[in-house]
Amino acid sequence: MGKLFTIGEVLIDFIPFQKGVALKDVVSFERAPGGAPANVAAAVAKYGQKAALISKLGKDAFGDFLVEKLVEAGVETDKVYRTGEANTGLAFVSLKANGERDFSFYRNPSADLLLSEEEVETGWFEAGDILHFCSVDLVESPMKQAHKKAIAAVSAADGLVSFDPNVRLPLWEDPEDCRRAILEFLPTADIVKVSDEELSFITGIKEESDAIQSLFVGNVKAVVYTKGAAGADLILKDQKFESSGYTVKPVDTTGAGDAFIGGFLYQLLELHANPENLEEVLRDHQASILQFANASGALTTTGKGAITALPTKRKVEELIEYQN
Repeated sequence: MGKLFTIGEVLIDFIPFQKGVALKDVVSFERAPGGAPANVAAAVAKYGQKAALISKLGKDAFGDFLVEKLVEAGVETDKVYRTGEANTGLAFVSLKANGERDFSFYRNPSADLLLSEEEVETGWFEAGDILHFCSVDLVESPMKQAHKKAIAAVSAADGLVSFDPNVRLPLWEDPEDCRRAILEFLPTADIVKVSDEELSFITGIKEESDAIQSLFVGNVKAVVYTKGAAGADLILKDQKFESSGYTVKPVDTTGAGDAFIGGFLYQLLELHANPENLEEVLRDHQASILQFANASGALTTTGKGAITALPTKRKVEELIEYQN
């Protein structure tokens, strides 16, 4: 049975008590563990598969808090290093009335960006494992080189690589730098998750189907195109599968996309997917994989935060049973 590895940022999300207020006007916040790679690992662990995070935290109280919360979620933390050279990253979030978000990040640099390629061991990865990463930590830093080593290692071990660009432009000096980094790493992935809000920015193509097809470069075998509450499409090079979302009352959309891809990757681990059988597994099980991923993402919006709002596997299954 394979294991999920995620690499990248783990940080504190400060969620406002007030909704529908601009970030500058928020009076009080509550802290929640966050960072997309950490959220995905927590989802997979909570649903019952092995998951490990590769990252670095500051030797500070926020780092202690995050390790504690990751352990509570079932995530392996032995590959989360600590450093005194930088602090743990922080993100302040404001929530619009519909649960959508506005971010302000404090990380210049944060500890996660200091993870070096020397700290990534090729022997960690085995056949059947999955490595998942995003673009937030692909800025020029030691962490970018650590990503390259981890991706090469899991590919050499006959594992799968999953990439969610998860565009966060406030973290980049120039939006074009973000786009270039995404396009640089895109060909290394077997699976690419992209949202409807990100597609044209990444590809530079306005026509949806043409933009999606342009993502099939290098190793890419499958594109997962998410459309928020409207569901998601799974596209292979020669086939497209559509799915609808689930109706819930959203409180906070933070981490919904991470819960979606966490549910998706959990299913792939359950089905023993690997680079050779990935397309066959997706064709044969696309309906159940997308149902679980959609329900996972939807339910996460009904609570505040990301890791703290993740549903149980039973809750996901109940929503699927109730609304299908």
